[in-house]
Amino acid sequence: MVRDGNVYDITSKDVATMRDLLELDEPVALVRAQEGEFIGEVRSLLNGSVDPGVAHLLAPIDLQAIKACGVTFARSMLERVIEERAAGNPELAQSIRGRVTAIIGDSLRNLKAGSPQAAMVKAALIEEGVWSQYLEVGIGPDAEVFSKSQVMSSVGQGADVGLHPISKWNNPEPEIVLAVDSQGRVKGATLGNDVNLRDVEGRSALLLGKAKDNNASCSIGPFIRLFDETYSLDDVRNADLALTVEGEDGYVLKGKSSMKEISRDPLELVAQTIGRHHQYPDGFVLFMGTLFAPVEDRGVPGQGFTHKIGDIVTISNDKLGALRNRVLLSTECAPWEFGVSHLMRNLSSRGLL
Repeated sequence: MVRDGNVYDITSKDVATMRDLLELDEPVALVRAQEGEFIGEVRSLLNGSVDPGVAHLLAPIDLQAIKACGVTFARSMLERVIEERAAGNPELAQSIRGRVTAIIGDSLRNLKAGSPQAAMVKAALIEEGVWSQYLEVGIGPDAEVFSKSQVMSSVGQGADVGLHPISKWNNPEPEIVLAVDSQGRVKGATLGNDVNLRDVEGRSALLLGKAKDNNASCSIGPFIRLFDETYSLDDVRNADLALTVEGEDGYVLKGKSSMKEISRDPLELVAQTIGRHHQYPDGFVLFMGTLFAPVEDRGVPGQGFTHKIGDIVTISNDKLGALRNRVLLSTECAPWEFGVSHLMRNLSSRGLL
């Protein structure tokens, strides 16, 4: 629990995990009623990169499944189409981008996914020969929902995030992440970086698992802000996210993503994730996609943006704080060694089970 700039431990036998807290009907009431054990000042835990010997923040989740939605914004939807057409080759992307946008333009921005109007646009695009599986999930009735990462594998504020060594064209994806309980109730929100390998997924959508789920490829944090009288789902719907990428070579990229432009409401994305068709007994967190899709060149003309090792990525929102991570290869990040079995043994040893 964070209160007045300080961090307190409120773990108990009744609420031993974040999963247990989010399952409560009124988690805010329990949090406010706890005095807690003082851990330290927030600023002392927001270190720039994680030293295992220094206290630092983990991702603010534990037993929740880590799910993500893709192609939920019109602008990034077009970029997925371009990735597919370029087959992962950034040199082809610029010319393809011009052709696709000449046909589609901005007509998708105010189009409701799954509507009769969307079906008409689909028919027109098929006739023009530019229909894509990405447009299908972008404006069709079914959202793209995939498993971003494994339970307990996400990293938090200050940690290194990883790129698979086979990737040469990649970027950060600044997103708001919903915290959802086992009944499908949204209890709060946080920030996330859905690290994206554009060339890998661009070669084939069947490589989505390799493009998305790698060591340290999922960052969440710094905290979950629970919904209460000061913060609600409407704040999420109207949120603006800022992104900054700072390279060791002095390169700086600034971008933003606005939830106001999302093509599907957050509750629709939740409903497509959980229901009678799919249960999550420990709840889940849900990345909701991003408007951000960088196209400016970084170095080589026509190659677009891609990460360089050592980049510092900061994703921020005025009501959720800032999530800051350094970019390395996934093979160079700290290996994932603490899973569900380790958590259970840890809780047992502390008398919390």
